[in-house]
Amino acid sequence: MNDLSRRTILTAPALLSLAATTTAWAEPADISRRAGSAILVAYFTRSGNTRVIAGTLQHALAAELFEIRPARPYPEDYEQTVEQARQERDRGYEPPLEAKVPDIAACETLFLGFPIWGQTTPPVIRSFLRAHDLTGKTLRPFITHGGYGLGDSLAVLADHAPGARIEPPFSMEADQERRYSPNKRRWK
Repeated sequence: MNDLSRRTILTAPALLSLAATTTAWAEPADISRRAGSAILVAYFTRSGNTRVIAGTLQHALAAELFEIRPARPYPEDYEQTVEQARQERDRGYEPPLEAKVPDIAACETLFLGFPIWGQTTPPVIRSFLRAHDLTGKTLRPFITHGGYGLGDSLAVLADHAPGARIEPPFSMEADQERRYSPNKRRWK
């Protein structure tokens, strides 16, 4: 069994539970109306961990799926990406987006997925939140991290989406980025 399917199997029960809490808020007649564009799963991923969770949620909720991408992609090299993200964070830079959600107004609930970078949200998530008015919407974060926890990500969400109702996050420790680097003879 490959890592991707193993991760899917391991996360599916927790994610289905998270998805069930969304549909439990609606009356049965309301659920079919909410399926589709009223529920959006938007995510940013570098390694694919967050994409697995996003896909599971999208399938369980019959929701729309949107991948958040910067207009200029981050480098393929992990160390270069870490350095660029650090510089962006330190300067308060929010990179332009490749695209915006076309009809965010139709969205009632937004599942927002991202990894923790440098103990905070990636700069592109800040850009996404600034580019979309989430006033009156329910924001349900799902967050992957390498073992250091959520950092200040919840404060960033509150600051960048002040009109949204932010639900407690689903978080999952993911270690895909911590692989042995043979040229440096150390663990990243």
